[in-house]
Formats: sequence, C-alpha cells, structure tokens
Amino acid sequence: MTKYDVYGVGNALVDKEFEVDDSFFEEHNIVKGLMTLVAHEQQKYLLDILTTNYGVKTQAGGGSAANTLYALSQFGGKAYLSCKVANDDTGDFYLEQLGDRHIDTNITSQRVEGTTGCCLVMISPDADRTMHTYLGVAENISRDEIDFAAVKESTYIYIEGYLVTSPGAKSAVTELKQFAEQNQVMTAMTFSDPAMLEYFKDDINDVLGEGVDMLFCNEQEALLWTGTSNIEDASEIMKTKARQFAITRGAQGALLFDGRDYISIEAHHITAVNTNGAGDMFAGAFLYGITSGRDFTTAGKLASLASATVVANFGPRLPADMHQEIAQKILG
Repeated sequence: MTKYDVYGVGNALVDKEFEVDDSFFEEHNIVKGLMTLVAHEQQKYLLDILTTNYGVKTQAGGGSAANTLYALSQFGGKAYLSCKVANDDTGDFYLEQLGDRHIDTNITSQRVEGTTGCCLVMISPDADRTMHTYLGVAENISRDEIDFAAVKESTYIYIEGYLVTSPGAKSAVTELKQFAEQNQVMTAMTFSDPAMLEYFKDDINDVLGEGVDMLFCNEQEALLWTGTSNIEDASEIMKTKARQFAITRGAQGALLFDGRDYISIEAHHITAVNTNGAGDMFAGAFLYGITSGRDFTTAGKLASLASATVVANFGPRLPADMHQEIAQKILG
C-alpha cells in the first residue's frame, strides 16, 4: 500500500474570476476560450480594466494539478503536490486555499522571493472560460521542486500539460515521468488546454514519450492532438500513447477507455455558469475513484457528477462538504 494515491506537479496560481460580455474579447484583442501566457505588466493592465468595469466575482486557489489534487483529497484520497510559491501575500492566500486535508507539499519549506502566479479567468455569457496567466515564480519550476522519495511512495504521478511552456518545468516533469516508470509508479497526464495542442504540441509529445498509463483531455483537445475530425478516430489514435484514457465531452458526457473496452458516461444536465476547473475536477474525482478500488464506470459517474456540480458554481473548486454529498450519491 502506497503513502500517496497521487503525486502531482503543476503551476501554483491564484484565480481571479470575472463575468464579462462577449464584446470584451474583441475590444481587447483576446482569443476567447484559450489560456494565454502574458507578462506581469500586461496582466496588471488587464486586471485594472476588469476590476473597474466588472469587479472580481471570486478569488480562489487554482492551478490545474492543484485543483485536481484538491478534489481528490476532499473525496478522501491522499495527495502530494509539488509547485513553486513566492513569499508574498498571494502565496499566503494560495497556501490557505490548499486546505488541510490529505495534501502534503514541498512549498511550506521552499517558498522563494518573487511573485506568486495569478490567472485572470474571464467568464463569458455561454459559461466558457478564457484565461490570461502570469506564471510568476512558477515559471521556474525545476527538478529541485520534485520530491523523488514521495514519488516512490505514490500509486500515480500526475502531470499538467501547462508545464511544457517552461523549458525548466518540461525537463523536470520529463525526468519525473522517467523516474516513475523506473520505479513502477503509474503515470497520468492531462493536456490541460487546447492552447497546449495549438502551440506546444511537440513539447506535449516530448513529455508523453512512449505513452502514459492514464490520459485526460476534452474532446477539442483530443481532436487537435490526433489531427482528426471525429471522436471515434481520435480515440483509436489515443490508444497508441495512452493505455487508458478519459475524454470529457461537455453536454455529451464522457468517453472512457479502460484498456479493453470503451465506456460512455452520461452527462448531468445543469445550468453551467463557469467551466473553469471542470476538467480538473473530473480528473480529481476519477483518480480518487480508481485509486480507492472502484471500476472505471463508477469512477466515471463520480467524476461526471462532480464536474457538473463545479460548473454550476463559480470558482474552480467546491467546498469540502459538497464532495461528500457527491460521493454519497454515487458511492453510497
């Protein structure tokens, strides 16, 4: 039995969410629906405009891998998070948002001078999320943040695709993946965002290497990565690099592959107000399901309900008690 269900590494970010009009994107030349990396000055300029014109809807701890591990931990799993956080007020807030349940981390003793990363999340009327991210000190994630001893005590490692935008982080997670494979630790990865396939596909493929045990993505990302126009063809190609995978499909639910069979998971029909964190929640709930001994179908149903619940609320995470309510409905 391992000490950790999942060991994850990712960018430590604080999310600031705003509800905006569609005209805002055209007015400020912003590509809707994608994550864009920006300089600190550019983000501060946009933050001032958003705050003045719309006001902050919510502020919460974020980061793709961190959101996933937070969800897993609140369902009852045990996680370890490696990331990089500055010794500033934003970093203090980020640590508070991690919560105190089942997450160990390197950052309580490894905080550095600088600025903690921040993500401006613009929510359009169709509930889509568009992000402008300043990584801050997270841009300098390296092997120094990796706790290889903790990796050896984990069932899975989990890598967020966003990390390939930084050469140092890409090198670190490539080494992490190789180390996990050498020590019989299973590997999981998420593509994170369509932008990673639009602009960093070669880097994503470098990290994938010979493949992973579990891959998470949404339908748009699956089509971009495989260069296909339909989910059936994409799924067949994904088998060449993922022994198992989960493709989220929004209102059409999710398509799972357990290594032998395809499994369709029905969607929960809700009124979405914010898709920020949906994929992260799906991965966290699903990983909790399979590491706690549930089959793919049960894990998929848990993940589907959890992700539907998070998109019906603002913020990328849910309160702790809501996780248990979701689990009770699916797991009894």
